Amino acid sequence: MRVKELFLRHPGLKSQAKEILAACRVVEKAFRAGNKLLLCGNGGSASDCEHISGEFLKSFMKKRPLDKKYTAALKKQFGAEGRFIAENLEKGYPAIPLVSFPAVLTAYANDRVPVLCFAQLVNALGRPGDVLLGLSTSGNSANVNYACMAAKAKGITVIGLMGRDGGKMKKLCDTAIVIPGRDTPAIQELHLPVYHVLCEEVEARLEKRKE
Repeated sequence: MRVKELFLRHPGLKSQAKEILAACRVVEKAFRAGNKLLLCGNGGSASDCEHISGEFLKSFMKKRPLDKKYTAALKKQFGAEGRFIAENLEKGYPAIPLVSFPAVLTAYANDRVPVLCFAQLVNALGRPGDVLLGLSTSGNSANVNYACMAAKAKGITVIGLMGRDGGKMKKLCDTAIVIPGRDTPAIQELHLPVYHVLCEEVEARLEKRKE
């Protein structure tokens, strides 16, 4: 499902067309430059972070063959086994769900300040040129908002995927996608097609040069 189809299937999202396309450009630029995407959210949004990461770390809608240099190195160093590896691995784009570090999240929450758990991971893993995608149906998730602040101070571009009026998070984002509506499940239902389009559009742009 590409951008035009998204608006045909979900006309209510047309108001966010500019922001969705901007998010696609931002993530594409980061991946092209060798930077990474960090993701954070709570509850259902935490699951969405894992989902988004999964679409980027392996092929989604297009085949993603390995780079020729890497393929050649595998074959040269490991012969038949290297060929087997090269023929079955897929190119992935570095998308890291910050929700997936239970040891450090719980250790930091126990030892320090729980609400800063995502900010700590942005501090540890983030570099200028990276992108943080924060998900919050209300826009008022304190741990996500603190992560956005930590990111901004590091020169990390912030994309927000929110609902309602965008809450406090809206002002912290370089690109703010605000889903119309006030009902949390309904907002989350529309987050999914938005980030599917993000994943598909970025993949299509990055792999187009190889076709």
